[in-house]
Amino acid sequence: MSSRMSPATLESAVSDHLPWLRDVYRHFHRHPELSMAEHATADRIEQELTALGLESQRIGGTGVVAVISNPATAGAGANGEGPTVLARADTDALPLQEDTGLEYASQTPGVMHACGHDAHAAALLGATRVLSENRDAWSGTYIAVFQPGEETAAGARAMVDDGLLERVPRPDVALSQHVMPTAAGTIGTVAGPVLSAGDSLRITIRGRGAHGSMPHTSVDPVVLASSIVLRLQTIVSREVEPGTFAVLTVGSITAGAKANIIPDSAELLLNIRTYDPAVRDRVMASIERIVRAECTAADAPLAPVFEYYDQYPLTSNDPTVTDTVTEAFVEHFGPRAVYEASRVTASEDFSRIPEAFGVPYTYWTVGSVDPARYQDALARGAVGQEIPANHSPHFAPEEEPTLLTATRAQVVAALAYLGAERRGE
Repeated sequence: MSSRMSPATLESAVSDHLPWLRDVYRHFHRHPELSMAEHATADRIEQELTALGLESQRIGGTGVVAVISNPATAGAGANGEGPTVLARADTDALPLQEDTGLEYASQTPGVMHACGHDAHAAALLGATRVLSENRDAWSGTYIAVFQPGEETAAGARAMVDDGLLERVPRPDVALSQHVMPTAAGTIGTVAGPVLSAGDSLRITIRGRGAHGSMPHTSVDPVVLASSIVLRLQTIVSREVEPGTFAVLTVGSITAGAKANIIPDSAELLLNIRTYDPAVRDRVMASIERIVRAECTAADAPLAPVFEYYDQYPLTSNDPTVTDTVTEAFVEHFGPRAVYEASRVTASEDFSRIPEAFGVPYTYWTVGSVDPARYQDALARGAVGQEIPANHSPHFAPEEEPTLLTATRAQVVAALAYLGAERRGE
């Protein structure tokens, strides 16, 4: 590894903190909080940072940030001599009732850490602790960002809007990771698009209501909405170039409340996933064109209403940063533990932070399933059926290897830039 901290020293430094890591992780898991309401979570993060002798600040409501400036010489600048690295973890939970049987299962009914954000927060605290306690191994500035509201795409934007760019040093590079239902102890990296852009859309169709026995006096929004749903299927199949990724899902249709009443409106909820901004724009334009045309054809008395929400940016890893971090992972964990990840059609808001700073970034995945169990399911083609995925009420990462690998990965990635020997000292 390209720093004064040898692989053995790093392994030991993280392993020695495993009881503490487990305690922090289990606390977060037991006490999950929904997006932008992570008040107790932020309190605990601040307590842990204070115990490390670090100052922190609240940014974006329930976001927490700590900065470690570690100059190599007494005459170094305010940010420390060397690069500045920003590492981010998300902290929010999901509105799910947990069904894992864990002894440390959620104590909050209807709320669960079903996406691994409890592990993300614990690992970033662990990495911050290791770097704080081993300052002779690196120099520069480390920014630990504990971001709220990832599940609603609100948190990164809230931190930027609350002055993140003015309140911390400008990083040279940004890093983030996510726990996934792959073999524990493995890390997946890939350059370019890794997570899709995601957009949710509420469409209100406005017709004319009537008694169910007199349909000729209505403009039936239920029939109109049904026609729209069928026509929307042609966007991906007939308007997007074959081989180009796009997903368009109609997840909900709501209209009416009684069998013999034709309502005067209907609501459709859509979700769009794309890897290419031009494709994203084309899909959105096509949706609006089709909906307006169908409303015109039905002689709807009022124009449809379009409301976009929960909008996630594309996550596209910088090739140079990804190569640098991947090389460090291979050197530390070994080539068998690091693989080229596939693109994922889920979405994230992490990239809003480095994009606001105008700096490159990379985002990798960390496995969380017992390796023997995962390999057995893989051999039988049963991973999707037998391994609970993120957002499942059964999602339960294998605790020790997940925490250790995620923490080490954060440290290794940071030291790829902050490590002293890398700069020839």
